[in-house]
Amino acid sequence: MAAALRGGSHSSAKPRARKPVQASRGPKAKPPTGYVPGKLGAVTAVDLPPHFTLAIVGGVIALSLIVGLATGHRAEKIVSAIGTGVDHGFARMGLKVDKLTVLGASPAAEADIYAAADLHKDQPLMGLDLEQVRRRVEHVGWVKSAKVVRLFPDTIVIAVTQRQTLAVWQHAGHTVVVDNDGAVIPEADPGHFADLPLIVGVGANDAAAAILPIVRGHPNVMNRLEALVRVDGRRWDLWTRDGGIILLPVVGEESALTHLDLLDQKSRILELGFERIDLRDPELVAVRPRGNPSPAESPAPAGV
Repeated sequence: MAAALRGGSHSSAKPRARKPVQASRGPKAKPPTGYVPGKLGAVTAVDLPPHFTLAIVGGVIALSLIVGLATGHRAEKIVSAIGTGVDHGFARMGLKVDKLTVLGASPAAEADIYAAADLHKDQPLMGLDLEQVRRRVEHVGWVKSAKVVRLFPDTIVIAVTQRQTLAVWQHAGHTVVVDNDGAVIPEADPGHFADLPLIVGVGANDAAAAILPIVRGHPNVMNRLEALVRVDGRRWDLWTRDGGIILLPVVGEESALTHLDLLDQKSRILELGFERIDLRDPELVAVRPRGNPSPAESPAPAGV
């Protein structure tokens, strides 16, 4: 296109007298290594003035609309073909993908987001369907929401709101990582999240967001915790690292654990290593000593 618009030997017009060459101001300094031209600076790569090149592109777009209106049902195909040509034209002017930046994602999530974006170096920047890219990125389990923007002349930025990991959920022979809403994050490897609490059982993923802040408010229990087990979809058992079990009530978990804290301060009940501490009755704490052959439980030491 550039050569045709500049004229050639087929013209019958007489050559114009050349204007006198203006005095040179000396050789232009070369741009530094790694210099990235601006949007209009990149246009000079086709050896045309920037305003002239943009006028041509605008004319092509206008022509595509006229042709589309005149060709009825063929309009969509023709406009699409012309649009593709314009996209590649912009790419030849330097408007093509060279950098992809992801914001708001953890290192564990970045690789999955890059793969889902499915962007490649030197793709025409103007021809990208940013909405389609956004949908692909939001299919990644790590991502709660995403925004995709173009930065001229060569960059795509993907800003994500990432799901926050809450716990490792063990259920029906599977172990997965869940977020604050109980949703599974398929890409998260549970083996890499040993610092997250372990929750077990049907419905544990949905109920964990309510119980975990309560348990964390009682460090003497939290520091001994091995797992939280959901029982009958109604309440929790807290399994400790020494093999003990703390049975929480259906409601009033905060009050029950506060009662246990007071008992521990006076009787060091957690350090004694009871096999079972039953907090389901708000009026009585029942305990079972470790190794007791009898299933009968004893009341907690007096004084609470």
